[in-house]
Amino acid sequence: MSKIIVFATPVFLLLIALEVLWSRRAASRTAGQTPYRLNDAINSISLGMLSQLTGVLTKLFSIGIYVLVFNAVALYPDMAFWTTWYGVLLALVFYDFCYYWLHRAGHVVALFWAAHVVHHQSQNYNLTTALRQTSTGFLFGWIFYIPMALAGVPPEVFGAVALIDLLYQFWVHTEQVGKLGWFDRVFCSPSNHRVHHAVNDPYIDKNYGGILILWDRLFGTFREETEPCVYGTRGLLNSWDPLWANADTYWSLAKDSWRTPNWGDKIKLWFKPPGWQSAEMARVNPKPPFTLASVTLYNPPLGATQQWFAVLQFLLAMGAVLAFLWHVDTLSFTHSAIWCAAIAAGLWANGHFMQGKLHMLEVLAIQSGALATVGALGLMDGYMVFKPLTMLIAIIFVVVRASNTGAVARFDALLIAALVFSLVGDVFLMLPGNYFIPGLASFLAAHIFYIALFRQGQTWFPSKKALVAVLAVGAGMYAVVWGGLGDPVLKMAVAAYVGVISLMAAQAIGRAAVQGSQDTGARWVALGACVFMVSDSLIAINKFVTPVALSSLWILATYYAAQLLIVHNARKA
Repeated sequence: MSKIIVFATPVFLLLIALEVLWSRRAASRTAGQTPYRLNDAINSISLGMLSQLTGVLTKLFSIGIYVLVFNAVALYPDMAFWTTWYGVLLALVFYDFCYYWLHRAGHVVALFWAAHVVHHQSQNYNLTTALRQTSTGFLFGWIFYIPMALAGVPPEVFGAVALIDLLYQFWVHTEQVGKLGWFDRVFCSPSNHRVHHAVNDPYIDKNYGGILILWDRLFGTFREETEPCVYGTRGLLNSWDPLWANADTYWSLAKDSWRTPNWGDKIKLWFKPPGWQSAEMARVNPKPPFTLASVTLYNPPLGATQQWFAVLQFLLAMGAVLAFLWHVDTLSFTHSAIWCAAIAAGLWANGHFMQGKLHMLEVLAIQSGALATVGALGLMDGYMVFKPLTMLIAIIFVVVRASNTGAVARFDALLIAALVFSLVGDVFLMLPGNYFIPGLASFLAAHIFYIALFRQGQTWFPSKKALVAVLAVGAGMYAVVWGGLGDPVLKMAVAAYVGVISLMAAQAIGRAAVQGSQDTGARWVALGACVFMVSDSLIAINKFVTPVALSSLWILATYYAAQLLIVHNARKA
């Protein structure tokens, strides 16, 4: 299955390119409009890539349940019948029927909509929209295909017809094909599916069919295209972050459930239609009615250089995904999950870059950190390059950012010094031989500079409660590793280090407490300081107490998360 996607990708890209070229012609149905936007297209295909990555990790869950049911209670598991042309055709129609009800539930039940909404978030309608797929559909989608397992459709045939149904739907995501006469009355067509993606009042919750539109005619959900379509969702995503696109609606439901005092409503809202509110919920937190006039286009500006950078990052990510899908059958589940996380980090970073939330150098630092982590686990070469490169990029970013504001001030100099000593510490810990003490001393100096950094504009340790709490945690961490230290010099060195990093975290937390809502970045810096403590604790436990499974993964992931949280969010008071 994964290799089929690899072979299909060039075909998808070719058809998308042809649609882009045709849409620019005066004879196209979208002449004078903007059917394609670079940021939207990158986001849609990125969501498709993310869906493929998560699909690799979750196929044992969804397909496994199907196989279990099939093996236990299949009524007619005759492979000879189901592999004939008429058996496959019957299975395809059966699948399309089940898909209709899954698709319908995905629009009228909030919990299912939370998964399906990803496919509808684009405010454009083109072939890239077809590739915009959810990463959470595996959670409940399998329920609707259990009848096929009960009937006895073999898993192999089920997988084949599922792929056919999915591939068919690619071509209907276009505005370049008009109405097709009799075809529109029988099959899902571009015109029929445009209606499905529209937020116009007459079009809401219509035309669910995957291949056959006959299901909609039969069950009363058909609507012909009669007015121009406005695409997207009624609750706009306003983000190019592919991870948040998958989580947004779940988070909104969770917040609504938390806020409502009625326990019945807390449960009902997950199974009612999207946007449902009880009378009490509407009284406490009323939601304005939707109007087409209220729809705004999400389109953060990107300069020419930024567009080229975003395209390059997108192409590199696509290459990584295709290479992963080609080799995935040779990887263990753990290694697959690590590669998926590394690639997803790059997709997330590019999405935030297109929103103007990350600098180019920050994107490169995130990607370098991800590759260093993968390299440390022995899954690729380049660890000795990417580990120091990550901190070097972070240093350059801080210098560039400071230069753009006029000059490198004391605040920036302290941050740069902390990063430089972190880089030196990284190099010492990478060298062959025992350079743990020099590395420890380098990071000790880095944390002292961080303490001075967080002191800027503030008193020493403004939150005494945080100071006491963090020192207590540090003391507990030191007690855990005490028995494995042995050498008195090492005990003193580690004690000094634990004390300094605890003070760093306490100063950062105190600064965030004082800054409050005036500086939300201070909270993220405080979180970064705490994550730094976690990373150092993992190093100590792994080195002096007991080996930690996949220690390089957890240590480097938390280390880079801490550094990048601080670098991105640290600002002058």
